[in-house]
Amino acid sequence: MSASVIRQALIPIAVSSPLSNPSIISQRSRARDLVLRFGWNATAYQILNPGIELWFSYAGDAVVGYVRSGGMVVVGGAPVCAPSRLSAVAAEFLAEAHSRGEKVCYFGAGGRLDDRYQADPRWSRVLLGAQPVWDPHHWPEALAKRRSLRAQLNRARNKGVTVSEWPAMQAENDARLRNVLAQWLETRHLPPLHFMVEPETLSHLDDRRVFVAEREGRVVAFTVLSPVPERNGWLFEQIVRGYSASNGTAELLLDTAMRAIAASGSTYATLGLSPLSQRAGITQPRQPLWLGLVLRLVRRSGRRFYNFGGLDAFKAKFNPETWEPIYAIAEGASFPPRALYAIAGAFSGGAPIEMVFNAVVRAIRNELLSLCRKAIPWMWLRRSKRGVTKGQPERRA
Repeated sequence: MSASVIRQALIPIAVSSPLSNPSIISQRSRARDLVLRFGWNATAYQILNPGIELWFSYAGDAVVGYVRSGGMVVVGGAPVCAPSRLSAVAAEFLAEAHSRGEKVCYFGAGGRLDDRYQADPRWSRVLLGAQPVWDPHHWPEALAKRRSLRAQLNRARNKGVTVSEWPAMQAENDARLRNVLAQWLETRHLPPLHFMVEPETLSHLDDRRVFVAEREGRVVAFTVLSPVPERNGWLFEQIVRGYSASNGTAELLLDTAMRAIAASGSTYATLGLSPLSQRAGITQPRQPLWLGLVLRLVRRSGRRFYNFGGLDAFKAKFNPETWEPIYAIAEGASFPPRALYAIAGAFSGGAPIEMVFNAVVRAIRNELLSLCRKAIPWMWLRRSKRGVTKGQPERRA
């Protein structure tokens, strides 16, 4: 699928989003108020993204964002509520799920929810990875520790890349940003995923901040930040690069955004979950044999579909001050296979087997395109100059 086709597919999303439904708008407004008041999990604001259902406590003082998949309820992060209400709200939500014959699984849970369940024999946990954390005020010191990082920033500046913050009204549904998003999605090895990695954020910027990289008057990359209100900080929800983004563009986006949120008084920033990362220094909780084999297989063979190690190295090179462990927590003394299946279904938005099939097809296609590019470089160069290269970014300066 070409970038132009993806771009056309994205346009109707902005126009006919379910969030245009009055009842859903009302629900989202209620949830937004609670997130801005109690949002502690780094992914708290993401429960407002399209495709996520919202549940409110009987008292109206808590919200849970979730999707139904494989006979389970997969929760994004944790219940959003006052810390003193966490156990009661989780119990209320669990009881309602059971009344519908469903089990509960939390994906992306942080320390607060893990403290609630780690000693409970009725629940099991899996370490998903870790997320890097900074106090933005200490960002200059982090950069000073790595000469190669400063060189990347200088390289981008020398190539004429500039970064500025765009107001939400300007960025929302901007055709240039959507074009870059379509290009970025085209280069992914996996089909577009949803749930906690929903690519469609440009229609609902609201409280988000957007920083845009331009070169010679053209938009080449952007980053979207979502608030983490209870921690006075921000999650870098997306870092999106187009075909013509030069080396160092992502680093310059991060540098500019970090300095901007520091200037506005923020004290917390994270790049989000680095899957399978072991940098938090936490030992993987006891897990069933089948799960250990699956995780080992993903680490060894999953790079063709998702470069876990590359993503982890990218985040680590910015010298985080700390790494926070992130968990999946599910009902059952031993982590159940159905929970893993439900999580995969939540992200794929359908049957996980279909996602795997589509991923394999994309991987084969990308391999063939890569081979063709190496075998007939003059053809790819000619097509690139005409702006019709599919699936491969232009050569970066």
